Amino acid sequence: MTALADSWLPLSPGERAVAIEVLVHGPLSRTELARRLGLSAGSLTRLTKPLIESGLLIEAPEGQGPALPEARQGRPSQPLDIVADSRSFIGFKITDDMVYGVVTTLRSEIVTRYDRPLTTHEPERVADQLAEMAAELGRTHPGPAGIGIGVGGLVRRHATVGESPFLLWRDVPLAELVEERTGLPVVVENDVAALVEAETWFGAGRGLDRFVVLTIGAGIGYGLVLGGKRVPGAEEDRGFGRHWIVDPGGPLTPDGERGSAVSLLAIPSIRYQIQAATGRDLTYEEILAGAAAGEPMSARVIAEAARALGTLVAQISNFVMPQKILLAGEGVGLMDVAGKAVRETIRGHRHPLAAPVPLETKVSDFHDWARGAAVLAIQVLVLGTAES
Repeated sequence: MTALADSWLPLSPGERAVAIEVLVHGPLSRTELARRLGLSAGSLTRLTKPLIESGLLIEAPEGQGPALPEARQGRPSQPLDIVADSRSFIGFKITDDMVYGVVTTLRSEIVTRYDRPLTTHEPERVADQLAEMAAELGRTHPGPAGIGIGVGGLVRRHATVGESPFLLWRDVPLAELVEERTGLPVVVENDVAALVEAETWFGAGRGLDRFVVLTIGAGIGYGLVLGGKRVPGAEEDRGFGRHWIVDPGGPLTPDGERGSAVSLLAIPSIRYQIQAATGRDLTYEEILAGAAAGEPMSARVIAEAARALGTLVAQISNFVMPQKILLAGEGVGLMDVAGKAVRETIRGHRHPLAAPVPLETKVSDFHDWARGAAVLAIQVLVLGTAES
């Protein structure tokens, strides 16, 4: 069954709550769904009827989902589930030199990938490229319901890139530019925020009340989830960690204050330190390999980075008390080389009786960030949930 995205809108608050609960946690029996949402059987029937008629929900075959209380009482009940493949969504992650694209189902499973180099930062040309990529993805997966775009930087109203240091953009109406070229609704968001939403709904943070995402890459990204919802932050889209001083006597690099999380942990900062000391322009992977092999300068820089990461994780844990911290991004290879030092530093900066915080490392690529952008499109275009 397929249904037009427009037929799902607008959802009432009650319908939206039902749809999200089934999307994230389904398939669910009606009894379990009513219990989770605090609804009577009659209210649940009233809310689910239009969702089933529109094709957003379906009665799943018996035997799927958790054990059903109705069955134990002699009244069989089919669990409700989302129609995951009823619509597809396109997600893009834009870096300074590449565009990474994915197509996902309504439940954010990636069904295809398509990447292209980015040869210009001129907004009109970037929009042209995104439209061309969307058309190519649409040929293999017809009828996408919308497009989500993740960009490093400040994004306003899910539409305008207010500032992007990587693309050197200011006040670029990216959603409008891409909508004009594709005819599809477009949602633009800060890339870290999009990744956090995806992990909260479908990944490491699913079902958690307090959850943190910390990303290491070209910069340092931070996302906080409280009460199961992402908390927008002032530094989330302006470069987290530039002013979070981890070691006052740490290195001074072109980006970030002396001894800040960015100056110690970001990949460009680590590469800068090695080049300044040795004159060699090494990749991050080469520096990690050198540290693992005992090369003195690489080992020293990576050891400092490990202590900085451990200190940062400990400070976050002490103040936020999260149930889990997810480390993600292209820089998480640091944990493979210096994970022991990171964990020792965490323990050294926490109370001896403090409960250990689960630290999960996700070896991710930019397709995960593109998937996050698609999840934002699902939230805004279908469910209307994300904050403007």
